[in-house]
Amino acid sequence: MTHIPGKRLPRPGTVLAAVTALAATFGLGLAGEAKAAARPAVPPAKTAAPQAATPAQAAGPFGDDRPHGFASLAGGTTGGAGGRVVTVTDQASLARYASAPEPYVIRVAGSIAVEPFGSDIVVASDKTIVGVGDTGEIVHGELHLNPGTHNVVIRNLTIRDSYVEGDWDGKTTDFDAIQMDGADHVWIDHNRFTHMGDGLLDIRKDSQYITVSWNRFTHHNKALGIGWTSNVRTQITIDHNWFSGTKQRNPSADNCAYAHLYNNYLSDQVADGDPVWTYGNWSRGRTRMVIENSYYDGVRHPYQADATAELVQRGSILRNTSGRTDEHGTAFDPHAFYDYRPDPAAAVPALVKRFSGPQQRIGTVLRVPGAYPTVQSAVDAVPDGNDVPVTIAIAPGTYREKVYVPAAKPHVTLLGTGRDRSDTVIVYDTPAEYGGSTGSATVRIAANDTTARHLTFGNDFDEAAVELKGEQALAMKTTGDRIVFDDTAFLGNQDTLMTDSPQLTTTSRVYIRDAYIEGDVDFVYGRATTVIERSVIRALSRGSTTNNGYITAASTWKGNPYGFLITDSRIVSDAPAGSVHLGRPWHPGGEPDAVGQVLIRNTELPAAVKSAPWTDMSGFSWKDARFAEYRDYGPGAGVTADRPQLSDADAPSYTVADYLRGTDGWAPYARR
Repeated sequence: MTHIPGKRLPRPGTVLAAVTALAATFGLGLAGEAKAAARPAVPPAKTAAPQAATPAQAAGPFGDDRPHGFASLAGGTTGGAGGRVVTVTDQASLARYASAPEPYVIRVAGSIAVEPFGSDIVVASDKTIVGVGDTGEIVHGELHLNPGTHNVVIRNLTIRDSYVEGDWDGKTTDFDAIQMDGADHVWIDHNRFTHMGDGLLDIRKDSQYITVSWNRFTHHNKALGIGWTSNVRTQITIDHNWFSGTKQRNPSADNCAYAHLYNNYLSDQVADGDPVWTYGNWSRGRTRMVIENSYYDGVRHPYQADATAELVQRGSILRNTSGRTDEHGTAFDPHAFYDYRPDPAAAVPALVKRFSGPQQRIGTVLRVPGAYPTVQSAVDAVPDGNDVPVTIAIAPGTYREKVYVPAAKPHVTLLGTGRDRSDTVIVYDTPAEYGGSTGSATVRIAANDTTARHLTFGNDFDEAAVELKGEQALAMKTTGDRIVFDDTAFLGNQDTLMTDSPQLTTTSRVYIRDAYIEGDVDFVYGRATTVIERSVIRALSRGSTTNNGYITAASTWKGNPYGFLITDSRIVSDAPAGSVHLGRPWHPGGEPDAVGQVLIRNTELPAAVKSAPWTDMSGFSWKDARFAEYRDYGPGAGVTADRPQLSDADAPSYTVADYLRGTDGWAPYARR
């Protein structure tokens, strides 16, 4: 893009300085810009009090990736966070990464059949094993945590079918779904365990700081056993699990220091006439157990305690039950250890039926900072060839770094987790003088199927402070296809936002919704098919009374009927009346086949817009480009010979859907 010498009046601070007055005038909701600029480059990780899982956490867009209960204490459980993310589809790869000494986030895609039948997959410390979607499963095999193993997360998996026919009591085999001996800081969440050889989940030999949440235990004799020593050390939280078609150990807790059970659902208990070993929860040995707001339906001996154990129960519902309901001792107060909020017992069956077990929407969430100190380090952790959604959740703060999402890492969402997009800012200050236009970009997205939400992207190079030959300074450059920006802001001066494609004749599509974009010269430009909808575009004043720059500079390939569409939006400016152009045609390198297409429709225009708003560029006439307006309004709108208008007959063919549809029917505007 041709450099235009800096003419902008100096502003105090950087491009992130507040535009508070304008925000107040137009209701832009941008007052947070000044706050964002003042934050440290990388804010410290916030340590919130652990919260009990809720339906919103379980079924949210990503599923909550932080454990609650006892697994959140004494340093917490993070699994493989901060390590590489890998996807496995075979036993050898799963075994190699699971047993590696370094941290890994291991995604299990599809079904992995383990051989020989009933074999162990050893899981070492600092691992997350998570099913991809709701179809990741391990068949005929066990995940085994040896003594000393710590910091393990196992989520969203089905582990099934190592049952040996005829061995209902599991006396000849020890083919559990998960077995741990002397492990600590383990979170078992949203899994389905069924039809195994011995127990489904065995937590043994003084394992500590364990949380078991939102799992399904089905079609089995012995569901969940805890203990196997005379020591009283294990601390465990068991919540929102569904025990269905099981007989015993739902759970059996032997010599646990603290066993907190809440919001569990026990139903359809196996009825084989056994008067003793058919039961629900059992507090054994010297266990201190607290049961809250659980639901027992058709269960024999719903909860019972040895004479040496303690059991406190409150708020549970018993339906069609019989046998023991022991309560004695004071046990302990779970609130003394962590915060939680039980759901009402009456709601438990519906909640657990819907949200327990593997969930399609649970996936890998990479958190910045904390697990990953920078946004780029989180992007780097995404595996090449990624084919499932990965969310990079970015905590509020200002991240002074450059970020590149390469073409090999599609299906990534960059998500700001603040209350406002101005709470989470990615910014740098490189001008084109140092690395060219592309090299100046704070963020570059070359990958397809990338989404950014609730973020601000900025380039705070101060063009008024220096005179360089290349003062273009991009906040964002994209070349990928099917890119969505939702509730984002782009801050800069010249060339703020470039939406491009890998080559002239390749069409890439970008959808920008509910955004704020500011700049002065050619600050929305490129050859990608780009829709800007329901957004605010601010044309900055450069201190001139006659020419304060150009909003668009399209370089659309002549064979592509759709370039830029700005629709149902507002253009605002503090520049003098009649001093801002809507756009000019950009022919990179003099390329004659780059014939810009821009349509501005149903958009409010300020008085700053020139009465003849389109202009020539580098010897190419704007009249040879494809520029038009349709039903714009406001003090800067008008219909003259210098303002081509889209006809009513053509208007139905130039909608958001037409621009974005392509050959694959892409319709991001239909989703939130």
